[in-house]
Amino acid sequence: MRLQFTGISFLFAFIFHCPAFAQRSAAEYFEDGNTKAGTGDFNGAMQAYTSVISMNPDHAPSYFNRGLAKANLKDYRGAMQDYDKAIELNPKEALYYQSRGVSKSLQEDFRSAIEDYSKSIELNPEEPKAYYNRGVSYAKLKNHRNALIDLDHALALNPDELAALYARGNCKQDLQEYAGSLADFTRVIELSPKRTGAYAGRGLAKLELGDYQGAAADFTRAIELSPNDSEYYSNRGFAKNKLEDFQGAIIDFDKTIQLDPENYNAYYGRGFAKGKLNDPRGAIADLSKAIEVKNAYTGDPKKNAFTGKINKEKLDELRDQVQTHVKIETLTNERAEAYYVRAIAKSKVGELKGALADLTTAVELNPTYSNAYFSRAMIRSASGDQMGAVLDFTSSIKLRSDYPEAYYLRGIIKNSLGEINDGCLDLSKAGELGYQQAYKVIGAYCN
Repeated sequence: MRLQFTGISFLFAFIFHCPAFAQRSAAEYFEDGNTKAGTGDFNGAMQAYTSVISMNPDHAPSYFNRGLAKANLKDYRGAMQDYDKAIELNPKEALYYQSRGVSKSLQEDFRSAIEDYSKSIELNPEEPKAYYNRGVSYAKLKNHRNALIDLDHALALNPDELAALYARGNCKQDLQEYAGSLADFTRVIELSPKRTGAYAGRGLAKLELGDYQGAAADFTRAIELSPNDSEYYSNRGFAKNKLEDFQGAIIDFDKTIQLDPENYNAYYGRGFAKGKLNDPRGAIADLSKAIEVKNAYTGDPKKNAFTGKINKEKLDELRDQVQTHVKIETLTNERAEAYYVRAIAKSKVGELKGALADLTTAVELNPTYSNAYFSRAMIRSASGDQMGAVLDFTSSIKLRSDYPEAYYLRGIIKNSLGEINDGCLDLSKAGELGYQQAYKVIGAYCN
């Protein structure tokens, strides 16, 4: 989601009134810092507030204002140190917590940021920006339900806040609430008719709702406002394919590829359109490109690079700790169950190729055999085919969404291959489903 955190605007001279200092010069430095911050001279402002602090080390507003100046110079760690001191001196000021939360968010420490936004809301429950920022942090952590609650609250306090409407539209799309998403983006467009992302977001909602003509129109408007964004052409091409305007789709996908030669979705869409226009050779070439471009799941599975925090040895150790529980099942006419149990027996005596063959037969005979995909994934991983294992664990999860061991193992493999965020989300899901070992791995490899 293309969401931004709302920082604290420069309120220096307007929110904090400097008390009578023991020395007149300290008050003058403080006002000088406010003036410089207001004109964008953050280095000068920072020096002025430092002078105040040297004269009055217990003046919380100077630490806070200096933190804001540092944040605007993108020194978020330095800003947080000043916010820490301001909070130590005055723990009842909601704005201090919210500003520290923004700096944490900008360093992608979303969990800790949420704690600060929550404290800010506790102290001042009528501030919409705190709800907005916490909602965006929840969204960044894929906790879209909590994000939606906060964004709803922000908009209840300020109904026409563009950033919150836009964020809620994106959040609803992630929750597949496309009608609500469409309504939010429409309101953004009413308030700000040149907001490109709102047309693109509404176009995606219309695609999901089957309004392909409306989607194409929205992507056209997005292209008019931002003619060099390849995704807008690609999405319009998809809408045109749905409308059976295959020539028009090809034109859009040509433009997409011109702007982004590695956009495999565009090759896929163009290949589909060419097939419909009786150009099978062109279709084959484009679809082959769609399969090959940036596809980690093609090539030699033995050449996967272990670039994550979990190395190959640790992966093998963690995987081998997981027990496969085989239960007797009624033998069907296809006898997939017999192949499955025989595969488990073969794997125990080291006949991995034979085990893989039996498991492949089992899933061919019964494509909904979740346990067979799971066991084949285990053997593929042990044989060095980590990408094949990820695909099989994914198939197993699609067939059985409450399979904690499948999430756990897919998580550690993704982590080992450098997909840290996705891997840790899988581990979180495994823990949520009751697989406690996941939390040990999260503690060691996700923080």
